[in-house]
Amino acid sequence: MKITDLLTIERIQIDTDVGSKKRALEVLSEILVAGDAPASVIFSKLIGRERLGSTGLGHGVALPHARIEQSSEARGALIKLSQGIDFDAFDRQPVDLLFALIVPAHFTDEHLQILASLAELFSDQDLCRDLRQADSAEAIYRRLQAWQDAHGLT
Repeated sequence: MKITDLLTIERIQIDTDVGSKKRALEVLSEILVAGDAPASVIFSKLIGRERLGSTGLGHGVALPHARIEQSSEARGALIKLSQGIDFDAFDRQPVDLLFALIVPAHFTDEHLQILASLAELFSDQDLCRDLRQADSAEAIYRRLQAWQDAHGLT
């Protein structure tokens, strides 16, 4: 599955102003609302996953994720924060790029494959720099699509 198949321009926000990890997860939950999965359920699952260990990858990136019973499809949302926040990342650096992923509960293998693809994508520091400099959701989407096409990432 292509990362850009998970994401729509409408589920990308730039220069979002949040002051905490909890608030960032609330914003992502609101963006990810899908079908029968209300924001409160998504938020609860994302918070539950964070309690198991931070999804902060380091270098200012976090990949919060959860499996959702009520979800019928994998969905992603990306927010670029106006200012980094503490996300308990292993490198203790503030996080300003967050890509949240929800998948149906039965997507066990797919969930891991998507997370691996996201980790590869966001480990590219040049890409992250470009995303941080982007001034619109459309620019972020186009940059992700170009990177994915150039790297044959599916």
